[in-house]
Amino acid sequence: MRRLLIGLTFAVFIVLLIIPLGRIFIGAFEDGAGGFLDGLMRPEALHALMMTGLVVLVVTLLNTLFGIMMAIYLVRAGWLSDRIKGLLNSIVDLPYAVSPVIGGLMIVLLLGPNSIMGAFFEGIGFNVVYAFPGMVIATLFVTFPLMVREVMPVLQELGSQQEEAASTLGAYGWRTFWSVTWPSIRWAVVYGLVLTVARSLGEFGAVLVVSGNIMNKTQTATTLVYQDVENFNVSAANGVALVLVTFSVGLLLMMEWAKKRKEVH
Repeated sequence: MRRLLIGLTFAVFIVLLIIPLGRIFIGAFEDGAGGFLDGLMRPEALHALMMTGLVVLVVTLLNTLFGIMMAIYLVRAGWLSDRIKGLLNSIVDLPYAVSPVIGGLMIVLLLGPNSIMGAFFEGIGFNVVYAFPGMVIATLFVTFPLMVREVMPVLQELGSQQEEAASTLGAYGWRTFWSVTWPSIRWAVVYGLVLTVARSLGEFGAVLVVSGNIMNKTQTATTLVYQDVENFNVSAANGVALVLVTFSVGLLLMMEWAKKRKEVH
């Protein structure tokens, strides 16, 4: 029975992961290396990859900064009542419970051109929806819990004794953070950062709704793959997908390394 379960597990792993990845690789080179490069060198593909990189960069920076701050507030902020902390915890986990498409729709309803806030921003010449800021907000929405949920357990396990001791010795604010808190959470931050980048690279639903998928303007790599498949340009879609898969595999290897480092420390 045990061998049967192990065999079924490996079979599911091969069918769901290995075979599709192999099919993407074969499909990317279906027209040879030249066809693969032609698919990647298209203006729309280069722009989509560049846009994806920019979104990932901005979202990772924002998520790292605000994710660490939120984790510290939820664990250390004595001025927050337990009820407020519980509410904030629920809000942080909201992206886990809500479909990314619904999240994108909420952003459109809140900041779209037909909303009060959206009309205000458009009036001052700052477009949010169907523009780069909306794509960043949508990706930040789906990735925000990742950093918080990696840092919070470490802070809870660490306790506040060392930080309080540093404060009694005259270290306050940033000095306490960099000297006491940061060394203890840095590998959790690295782990959360890798997860954020990987999730941002693969985000599709929320970005598709918010961006409008406008070619050479608001199109990301994932939405370009979707469009190529819709247009039966499967070879080019496989090429772009292969680039994303390669980055994702590299990130997964980095994540495992960060996980081991976190466990050691």
